[in-house]
Amino acid sequence: MSDQKHKGPGPEPVSPEEVSAQERAAEQDSRSAPDDFAKLLAERQELMNTLVRRQADFENYRKRVEKERQQERHRGVESMVEHILPVLDAFDRALTGPADPAYLDYRKGFELIRRQLWEALAKQGLVRIDALGQEFNPHFHHAIESVETTEHADGIVIGEMQPGYLFHERVLRPAMVRVASTPEPKSAHVSKREH
Repeated sequence: MSDQKHKGPGPEPVSPEEVSAQERAAEQDSRSAPDDFAKLLAERQELMNTLVRRQADFENYRKRVEKERQQERHRGVESMVEHILPVLDAFDRALTGPADPAYLDYRKGFELIRRQLWEALAKQGLVRIDALGQEFNPHFHHAIESVETTEHADGIVIGEMQPGYLFHERVLRPAMVRVASTPEPKSAHVSKREH
């Protein structure tokens, strides 16, 4: 009778060995389901962490590229400003000359052009270094002469030969200056010979 094939609309009969194999598989599935779920949760968390890291990396990359663009723009403007500084110096020298009444209109025109040029450069971030009366600072000043004097304290800038400039808080050109120095005291031996 076991050799007979099942005919009919109902389910096929299952042998007892097949039933116990199916029960064992179902039992294993029910035991491994929490393990599989925990694995899936761990994989999901790992993927989320990777996504967050990738987003942070991309945001850092975007910020770095933007900063580099800004620095390139500043370098381009800085280069242009460096080439314009001699023109600004020429205007300053022209305006420090004597004010001849015959050239008063020309002088007013020079002053206007110089002021417009300065305003355009200042809008880009150019700042003149304040040197006169300040203590000598090698980061901002370039000493071209040391003048012995008792009128000023030692190390004070007493003259400016060429103005210095900062561009976005970076020294574009140091100010060329004269610096006061205290005169060396004459030794007692030398003063005795003079008498």
